[in-house]
Formats: sequence, structure tokens, C-alpha cells
Amino acid sequence: MGDGHSREDGHTAGGPAAHPAAGPAGGDVGDSTRSVHAGRPPARAYEPSLPGPVFVSHYHLPGEPVGPYTYGRDDNPTWDGLESAIAQLEAPDDPDASTLAFASGMGAVSAVLLSQVSSGDAVVLPSDCYQTTRALADRLRSYGVEVRMAPTAGDAQLPLIDGARLVWLESPSNPDLDVCDIRRLADAAHAAGALVAVDNTLATPLGQRPLALGADFSVSSGTKALSGHGDLLIGYVTTRDPELAASVRLWRKTIGAIPGPMEAWLAHRSLATFALRVDRQAENALALAEALRERPEVSELRYPGLPTDPSHALASAQMRRFGSVVSFTLPDQAYAERFLGALRMTAEATSFGSVQCTAERRARWGGDAVAPGFVRFSVGVEDARDIVADVFQALDAAAAGE
Repeated sequence: MGDGHSREDGHTAGGPAAHPAAGPAGGDVGDSTRSVHAGRPPARAYEPSLPGPVFVSHYHLPGEPVGPYTYGRDDNPTWDGLESAIAQLEAPDDPDASTLAFASGMGAVSAVLLSQVSSGDAVVLPSDCYQTTRALADRLRSYGVEVRMAPTAGDAQLPLIDGARLVWLESPSNPDLDVCDIRRLADAAHAAGALVAVDNTLATPLGQRPLALGADFSVSSGTKALSGHGDLLIGYVTTRDPELAASVRLWRKTIGAIPGPMEAWLAHRSLATFALRVDRQAENALALAEALRERPEVSELRYPGLPTDPSHALASAQMRRFGSVVSFTLPDQAYAERFLGALRMTAEATSFGSVQCTAERRARWGGDAVAPGFVRFSVGVEDARDIVADVFQALDAAAAGE
């Protein structure tokens, strides 16, 4: 790891350039300051502030196979910089926190679930979490794992915790935007001897810090808001426990779900604007949610930052930003498709967190318990008035096409 934590082989990982200076990225600084400086090496004359990606499969390795870099599937200086940066964002007050980067968000999700759970164990999953995470339930059952499922809202997973090995949370949930009390569930899980992992993709580490709320793992798809430009796939796992980090690292090494150096470098480069992006997106998302309250064809409007949202009080207690996603339901499938087709500046795409607005009719994929007219709208960094105007003209066009 780029922060010099112990690996399972007893050696520290990360070369000199992977160790950030204990300057502007540490201590009591703001999110934007930390995002700009996290994981970057100390300033050196005539060298770039962020070293370029290291493309390598093997290293010159004389003598015994020990040292910070031994093989390209085990470590890479470019990963180290990104991992150090994310650890500083997920747990800025804990120098022992470590991050492992993966080829995708599902690479990170799978690494935690499949490295921590064995035959005969029980795992608790949200029944409304990201559908590909739920798709792992059948794989877990095929390994002899008991899978228990309950919704996110109302902390409904609480009665299922006793006897579980791992409790998986997702808050806010995707795509319904329900929120659970992470601290309450983590305390109950730990009292029962279970580990806790939180999918923090929608909230981001600038919106919510699961480790500070008691979780053992914070897991995320950096494909979304972390990198923020819709041009790469990457995921990560952050934990404070060296043994848990070693077990996830071993899983990554043996399965090979490693990120490409270019993707890791691009993700790290993108962190410089991370706080700017998520602040603008949250402001725009709230503006859109407030505007949509005026539309009679819109029902089941959800955004945790909206004071009238059923999750607002709990979200306000554990989140610092409410994210970029607004969800709502239109009268039926045809209505939603007319709306999406009439949008002029919003791409119809199955992702969220990009600087560009995207939206989709989520039911088109199956797997989520949502109405045919359910729309997941990811708000970008465009001007709020332009976003609202585009959505309103598209709603008018959809109504006229009835």
C-alpha cells in the first residue's frame, strides 16, 4: 500500500513517491484542499506534482523476492498514490486506514464478500441494494453460505444480524435512495460478532465516512462520482484493520481483479476537482428535486437532501453531502420513455456521478423493485437553471405525446 502499511508477506508496499507529504493533505483541512493534495508526493524540483502512470508487468528483482515492488499483479506505484489518496478521504484522521484499488466496483464488492465469508457462514444483504451485488447471492449460496435479505429503510436488516459473519449495508440505496442508521446497525453487528461493510458509492467519502460510523469496510465504485467523468472503471475497499486489509489484498492477488495503471492515474488526477464536483452536483440535485415537487405527473420523488424526504432526518445526521441522484416515478413506461427521449442535454445512461447529467428508466434492466415509469436521474455540474429547464421541457413534451 502507498501508505507503508504491512503486507501479508511482512514487507511494506509502496515506493518513496507513494508516501504523501504530511502537509496540506493532512490535519484539519477542508475537503477540497485534501482532495487536491491527497496521495501526491512532496514537491520536488523539475518533477510533476502527480507522477505519470507506471506501465509494468514485472520489476527488476535481484536476489530474494522481497521489497516494495515484486510483480505487476501485486503492486504498482500508480495504485499506491491513488490508494493513499482515497484512504485520506475515507479516514482522514486515521493514519492506519488503508485502501485497495480494484478493476471495478464489483471487483471490490466481490473481494469483500468472497474473502470474508466461507461455507456455513451467514451474510446479511439489503434486498434493495445494487442489483449486481444482489446477483452474488446465488453464488454465495452455491458455496454453502446462508444469505439473509431485508430492505434498507427502517433498519430492517437488524433482526437478521444474529449469527451472521458479515452484514452488508448500502446507504443511500441504489436506486431507491433509502437510508439506514449505519452506526446503529454496526454496533448491533459487532455485538453479535459480525463484520460490517458499507457500499458508499452513492454518498462518496466526501458525503459520508462509513468507517467513522463503525463499519469495518467502506466499499465503492470509483467509476461513479469519485472519478466523475464517465470514462473509466475502478473500485476500492478501505479498512482500518491490517488483517482485513491483508485478506482482501490476497484475494485481489489470487483473483487478479487489479486496476490498470492508466485508470488508476486518471482516477487520482480526477480527485483534484472531487469536492468542487460533488458540491455543485448536490446543489443542483436539490434544486431539481425542489422544482420537481411542482410537477403533478411526478410521484415518489426521492432525494435525501430534500427536507420532505422520509430519509432526510437520518441522512442529515450521518451525511455531509447528499449526492447527485434524484429519483422519481412518471405515470408509466411509455411516459418515461417519451420524457427521456425529449431531454436535450442529458444522456440516457446506466450510471451516475458524472459531470454530465444522465438518466434512465431503471426498470428496463429488471431486478429492481421499481415501477415501469421509475427514473433515476444523476445530476451533473451544468447550471441548475439549465438542468431544470431541460427536465421541464422534456416533461411537457412527454405530456403532449400522450
